Amino acid sequence: MPEKFKVSIASDHAGFEMKNKIIEYLESNNFSLIDRGPTNNDSVDYPDFAKKVCTDLADDDATRGILICGSGQGMAMVANKHKGIRAALCVNEEMVELARAHNDANVLTIGARLVDESTAISCVDKFFSTPFEGDRHTKRVNKIG
Repeated sequence: MPEKFKVSIASDHAGFEMKNKIIEYLESNNFSLIDRGPTNNDSVDYPDFAKKVCTDLADDDATRGILICGSGQGMAMVANKHKGIRAALCVNEEMVELARAHNDANVLTIGARLVDESTAISCVDKFFSTPFEGDRHTKRVNKIG
């Protein structure tokens, strides 16, 4: 991963442990991070945390975001309601690669109950190492809003 990104990351209670593992991994690779919580695995409302990450991207405080909840679905739904956010729920590297290359995804959502730690880290790697292809995809991405 030659280019380094400023990453905003958050989870809900179900994704708390995986969020911490991903943070450890990214820190060990010298990424700049904004941890938007939560600070423990007590029950929380995932929309509150997804909104914080989306605000960081909208305000240019971060260049990419990662959201983790039980299924990844709730975080993706909330994130995709924000202008300029293209959140992709991915469960394997191929999904991540396509989401980046074809859709210019700027937020990766992960289901902590659906993927193991190793798969999550592989998805994170792919998220930061895959460039947007542009060309024919640019027109389509611009239609997203």
